[in-house]
Amino acid sequence: MNLAELFPEGGRGIIGTADANGVVNLAVFAIPHVVDEETLAWGFSEGRSIANLRENPHASYLYLAPSRGYSGWRLTLTMKEEKGEGELLEQIKEQTFKVASPQASAAVTRVAYFTVDEVRPLM
Repeated sequence: MNLAELFPEGGRGIIGTADANGVVNLAVFAIPHVVDEETLAWGFSEGRSIANLRENPHASYLYLAPSRGYSGWRLTLTMKEEKGEGELLEQIKEQTFKVASPQASAAVTRVAYFTVDEVRPLM
């Protein structure tokens, strides 16, 4: 499956994480950066989502495609790496600056890389 084809521009997503005790957190996220055929990445601020992932690397991403109805995907993910520097982090910060705000861009301090364990249709 070509991961890049799953995420047309204009869609939105929600990442679900849970801490070591199973307490769940949901957060709205942009479409992911496709690194390779099995790896996706997102930028993170120092918030609950990345804190949860440090305790429990398993996550879900629900993507709503920019169309009428309920079109999209549900992904099961495992975080494999987190970085506080690098080219991809700088690209994410630049994109966030353009589409959100300078403040939002400054808040992005990490990039997390995920293995895609499973892809299922939204409906």
